[in-house]
Amino acid sequence: MVRTEDLPPEIDPSKAHVARMYDYYLGGDNNFEADRMACAALDETVPGTRGLAINNRRWLIRMVRTIAQQFDVKQFIDVGTGLPTQDNVHQVVKAIHPDARVVYVDNDPIVKIHAGHLIAEDETTVFLLDDVRNTEGILNQPDTQRLINFDEPVAVLFVSFFHQIPDQDDPVGLARQMLSHLAEGSFLAISHLVAEDPNLRRRLTNTMLEATGGKWGRVRSHREVDAYFEGLTVIPPGLGDITKWRPDDIPGEEQTNEWIEYGGVAYK
Repeated sequence: MVRTEDLPPEIDPSKAHVARMYDYYLGGDNNFEADRMACAALDETVPGTRGLAINNRRWLIRMVRTIAQQFDVKQFIDVGTGLPTQDNVHQVVKAIHPDARVVYVDNDPIVKIHAGHLIAEDETTVFLLDDVRNTEGILNQPDTQRLINFDEPVAVLFVSFFHQIPDQDDPVGLARQMLSHLAEGSFLAISHLVAEDPNLRRRLTNTMLEATGGKWGRVRSHREVDAYFEGLTVIPPGLGDITKWRPDDIPGEEQTNEWIEYGGVAYK
């Protein structure tokens, strides 16, 4: 657990951060009062949001396992990775391919602190502290160039991420820009918070914008998320509620259905 007095100056514990809110929902202790209050505000608006976060993490595990096992992909770039927890991407894929390489990217210094402890002795995994919108910079980082062979398929993951990016930063364009640098056979995996009720979308978005000091995007519709996958081949079972995407024998957490994590996996 990080103490407030140990924080680097660029971290403001009075403002919620999505990575720390996610950590709280997953039962972690690397979060602050502002993060817990923001979670409480979400739960008041839509009860069952904790289950949403837990089920999204379980989807990540199933999704990474599928891409590594079924399609033999050994290279992963996880953008907006969030705080390390159990069954991180490198742990899941290395259980299948011990020689796999993973690049994590996040813009939260707290994530970097904890990632440093997690991957300090692993030469095939790296964490980059960078603006997650800086695609060219991320791909041209020396560690990315060292680990990733861009002539072979890469899986790029945007797990519960793009709703954090405002429209003016063109989140769909960011996904396409990333894929444009990757070889044919590369994969795109996205989960995104969606709600079909426009009033609920607005309320949830406003709650998060207020909690984070404006550092968020918005809840979108299913149709808006479908746009990320245009021109790609979506693998079965297609796009939808991620709790129904290749479910395993582990029962899902009870969650809200008023907003869901929506998405899927596709290849170039």
